[in-house]
Amino acid sequence: MTWPDRIEPDPDDPRSYPAAPMLAVSTAVFRNGRVLLARRGRAPRAGIWSLPGGLVEPGERLAEAALRELLEETGVEARIVGPAATVEVIRRDATGRVARHFVVVSFAATWLQGEPRATPEASEIAWVVPGAYGGRAMTEGLEDVIARAAAVVAAAGSAACCPDPRGESTAET
Repeated sequence: MTWPDRIEPDPDDPRSYPAAPMLAVSTAVFRNGRVLLARRGRAPRAGIWSLPGGLVEPGERLAEAALRELLEETGVEARIVGPAATVEVIRRDATGRVARHFVVVSFAATWLQGEPRATPEASEIAWVVPGAYGGRAMTEGLEDVIARAAAVVAAAGSAACCPDPRGESTAET
C-alpha cells in the first residue's frame, strides 16, 4: 500500500507542522516464528497495522524508548537484539509545506514475557508469520522493516524470529 506524500494535517495535533523532525522508535518483536503487529488506535493512521512504537522522550535512549513504547502499547516485554532499519516519514500539505516529519528507528527484538493486549494506542494486536499479512492495510515499508528485523535476529543466532523454509516455527517459547 502506498501512502500519499500530501496530507491534510490536524491543526490541533502538536505533531503537525514541526519545527524539526520528530524522533520515534518501533519494535519488531519475534516469538515462535511470528512478528507482533499492532493496529493503530489513534491518529496518525488510525486503523492501519504497524509495529508498536512512538516518540522518544528527552533524555531517553532509543532502545529504552522502544521497550517502553512496546510495554505501554501492548503489555509485552522483549529483548532488543539490535537496530533493524531507519524510516523517514515526510508528509506535505496541499501547499507543499512540511506537515509531518518523523525519523523512525526500528529495532529487532525477541519476546521475553507478557501476553499482548489491546490499548487505546493499539486497538488490536496480532502475532503474524512474516510475509503472511492477510491483506492487512499496513504502514508504508513495513514488510521491508520486518524482513530486515528478522535478518538481524537470525544473524544474532536467535531462533525466535524466523520460520524455517517449510513454514514451521524454528523455536518454542
